[in-house]
Amino acid sequence: MDRRRFLAVSSALAAGSLLPQSAFGGSSLRFPKDFLWGMATASYQVEGAWNEDGKGESIWDRFTHQPGHIRGAATGDAACDHYHLYPQDFAILRQLHMKSFRFSIAWPRIQPSGRGAVNQKGLDHYSRYVDALLEAGIRPFCTLYHWDLPQGLEDLGGWPNRDLAGYFADYAGILAKALGDRITVWAPFNMPWTVSYLGYGTGVFPPNRASYKDFLQAAHTLNLAQGQAFRAIKAASSKATVGSAYGMCPAYPKTASEEDLAATARYHAINNLFFLETAMRGKYPNPFVGEFPYETMGFQPGDEKIMQVPLDWIGFHYYTRRVVSDAGHSASSGAGLATETQDTVSVDAHTRFTATMPRKALLRKEDSKSFLAASMTSSCRSPVNTTTPSSRSQKAAAATSTRLSKAPTARSPILARTSFFRTELTELARAIQDGAKVRAFHAWSLLDNFEWLDGYTQRYGLTYVDYRNQKRTVKNSGMWYGKLASDRPDRS
Repeated sequence: MDRRRFLAVSSALAAGSLLPQSAFGGSSLRFPKDFLWGMATASYQVEGAWNEDGKGESIWDRFTHQPGHIRGAATGDAACDHYHLYPQDFAILRQLHMKSFRFSIAWPRIQPSGRGAVNQKGLDHYSRYVDALLEAGIRPFCTLYHWDLPQGLEDLGGWPNRDLAGYFADYAGILAKALGDRITVWAPFNMPWTVSYLGYGTGVFPPNRASYKDFLQAAHTLNLAQGQAFRAIKAASSKATVGSAYGMCPAYPKTASEEDLAATARYHAINNLFFLETAMRGKYPNPFVGEFPYETMGFQPGDEKIMQVPLDWIGFHYYTRRVVSDAGHSASSGAGLATETQDTVSVDAHTRFTATMPRKALLRKEDSKSFLAASMTSSCRSPVNTTTPSSRSQKAAAATSTRLSKAPTARSPILARTSFFRTELTELARAIQDGAKVRAFHAWSLLDNFEWLDGYTQRYGLTYVDYRNQKRTVKNSGMWYGKLASDRPDRS
């Protein structure tokens, strides 16, 4: 397989291929010639085999095995059994003309307790896994951490313990040394804000803590770990390109008042830039009302140099926009509940804003248009764009999924989902036309899967999974996306 295809900077837009007009309502917009269409999964959501081949316990294993956390008392113990059935799933990727696949590795499979000796069976599994992707002609895009922390490290204090930055760098080095001859695209983290805020600030995700101090300390450790993992991967593999995938929710002020404008800036700083800005600039943006809590975070002299790294690419997840207003002095002293698709987010007294997701925003054209804003924001934040605009490419690391009230049958027309993808990708093409250097798009998700707190009640996959027998059936939305990804637009 020609790796240069995957590492080359995007071709000029004029050299791109025309979007299939039937898929985009007659649109003549273009994507770059070497644009990569892909899909994504996450280890805990699809793998199953939760205690096989020497794998240790993760915080999600512990959390789901305790009653009352997940809808339907669901767990990821079996999930989609992707651990055993990945050859079938890779065949689907190939059938749908995918050129890239974003997956994550379960840290407890590599180091059962999160540190110390390597579990060779786990490492061998992912080695076979990557080989199978390459044999199918699909680029492996590897995320090191998609939320399934080894429980052994949580027992040591979890992400608020800054020692975890070093343990994570060790883990990153192990994987890069073993797989770096075949994997060239690495993301240390998937949505680190979610890890720190939902896990430690609100406690709605494991490890089920609700402490603003723990959130701040966890966020700082994750920023240190991002920098240290970047260096560990680069040291182990000369072929590696390294970035991270951040959550990105464009924010709009509810009114034109100075208070709402300032609150929107604070939202943007804490939700969209708190991990991206530190990597790019080596310093935090300031989302706080009052003094910046460096001491509470555990900030030490020299940390700014550890956090700052020259990311090769930026990935972002996009769900929806937010409408933000100033909370004044009415905000609570504790952290408020927040998820990617929740209607209202009331945030703590440290940042003093309220963010609202417009109802049914995921199905509205206005929300798709804010995807353009997210694309442009991500592209413009990177210093490589302002200094050498052609030397690096940006990456849309994952796509949105629509929120449906009922699980669709395998072949039923999912018009809302297909319509949203169509509108969203039209806006992405416009963002590229306007100068955003977006290199790839990874739709969430290849498979129906374990959707965190929702268990198996939501089906966001482009492939239907019958959990009774693990049978896979590509949905109509998946067939549409596969036609779009085809090298022959006339086939659509």
